[in-house]
Amino acid sequence: MSAALNMTATASRAEEERLDALLRYDVLDTPPEPAFTRIAELVRLIFGVETSIVSLMDAHRQWYKAAQGTPRNENARDIAFCNTVVMTGQSLVVPDASRDDRFCDNPLVTVDSGVRFYAGVPLTTDDGHNIGTICAVDSQPRQFSDRELKILHELARFVMSELELRRLATTDGLTGLSTRRAFKEDAQKFIALARRHRSQLSAVAFDVDKFKAVNDTYGHAAGDVVLKAVSEAAQVALRESDLLGRIGGEEFAIVLPDADSASAMAVAEKLRHAIAQLRFPHSRPPMTVTASFGVASFDPGQDDYDSLMLKADEALYEAKRSGRNISIPWRGTTAATTRQIERRRVLKAGKLVFNDRHSVIDCTVRALWDKGAEVQLSNSADVPDVLALEIPSSNFKWDARVEIRRPTSLELSFA
Repeated sequence: MSAALNMTATASRAEEERLDALLRYDVLDTPPEPAFTRIAELVRLIFGVETSIVSLMDAHRQWYKAAQGTPRNENARDIAFCNTVVMTGQSLVVPDASRDDRFCDNPLVTVDSGVRFYAGVPLTTDDGHNIGTICAVDSQPRQFSDRELKILHELARFVMSELELRRLATTDGLTGLSTRRAFKEDAQKFIALARRHRSQLSAVAFDVDKFKAVNDTYGHAAGDVVLKAVSEAAQVALRESDLLGRIGGEEFAIVLPDADSASAMAVAEKLRHAIAQLRFPHSRPPMTVTASFGVASFDPGQDDYDSLMLKADEALYEAKRSGRNISIPWRGTTAATTRQIERRRVLKAGKLVFNDRHSVIDCTVRALWDKGAEVQLSNSADVPDVLALEIPSSNFKWDARVEIRRPTSLELSFA
């Protein structure tokens, strides 16, 4: 193997190990949490900058766990200043990006009121993997002293401590419900019992309709009030034996033991009506919310946790397409959710290849099974139905077809 190929293989293995370390924390695409928001606000207050970000870096994007001073919640990895920090493991200070040869042509710099000042340090795990950054950003050039850089490093250590605590937590701080990780662990126990006893079990996925509009119109504090009210309504509507968790920003999931599809639909409808009847008397203009529901029943011969929840998610997605504020059962019409007992949750760097290899799009592979994969990317709109998926770190390549297309993700079946 030539020196260049050896270096490429080594870098590819290092990136795979880094993504494995990030996967341990199960933090990507989770809702805002006060501990991280406070740290981001401290960065802005201490250094007097316009923008502060606590971010994690997957294979194709920089995702913001907390951010102050920007409406964005993610950025493409290939243009992110923080990517340099993650790849080198070193702090980075850029006093004036417009005068820095590395960044002066970067689209984050060349736009109106673009980035001028940047200071970032890595978020490093105990075993030495750089999974993200904490950074300070401003549209005006400025200097950053050694003392300020040391403070930023200490704040990065706080972030890692919070990530470790979060990894061990089982309860969502806002709603008091199970966290995504705890919900999955408990749900897998319910599923194991249902498989062993060949008993019925169903899952419900639901989320608050147009929740971003609530935050935009009434503010994030009002959004938190809505989420608490929805979680309380759900707890009242469910049996003590049912499992309820918050698995995303405005996304919730339920596991209903000893419940067939009809019973689960009845539960979903009961909860849908309860949410629609919630009132928030101090809001101006008066605020109301609705929710959409997807229902799926467990097949002990074919389903595991991931495939069951995927079916519920597909039904929820159909409810959204059908106009929202509706409950829909999974109809069993998509090939992507059949025979997925071997479905494996992963976090790997992938590439979508098409147009005779003239077009290559970086993506993050989030799940794999023997006949397909789920991939996440910045925008799926321009991706054709027929393509190839490559995972460079494993030297894997599959010809594939798009089975399910969502704005930032694809379900692929292998040819």
